Amino acid sequence: MTTKKKMTHTFYQNIGKLFYALAASDKQVRDEEFNKLKVIVKKQWLNAEIVKDDLNSKAVYQIEYVFEWLNKNEKLNAKMYFDDFLKYKEKHPLLFTEAIKKLILKTAHAIAASFSGLNKSELIMLAKLDIELKR
Repeated sequence: MTTKKKMTHTFYQNIGKLFYALAASDKQVRDEEFNKLKVIVKKQWLNAEIVKDDLNSKAVYQIEYVFEWLNKNEKLNAKMYFDDFLKYKEKHPLLFTEAIKKLILKTAHAIAASFSGLNKSELIMLAKLDIELKR
């Protein structure tokens, strides 16, 4: 299976879990955080070089779908979804190129800063994410 095929739904679903975990880290997900995510998915993720075809561009929206579904249907368990993302990253390290890592960090920081700046729980999770992406 090629890297391109692996970077479909499961890849983007795990990215969605990560961004949800970040938004939920302070025990409350705000509309501003989800709205910021939607803007970045359209402006940044769809234009990234990883999106090479229609199938892949549709898969990118899994980031939003997972975030929204978790927000509506799950308890605010940021640690569990953050850990899910890390496990996925560990199993698929080749999918996390430098460009993808930069885009993940840029998106994570924008989501965290979208409502009243960064708070302590978001800063801690961003620091952990930064360390994990450098490994």
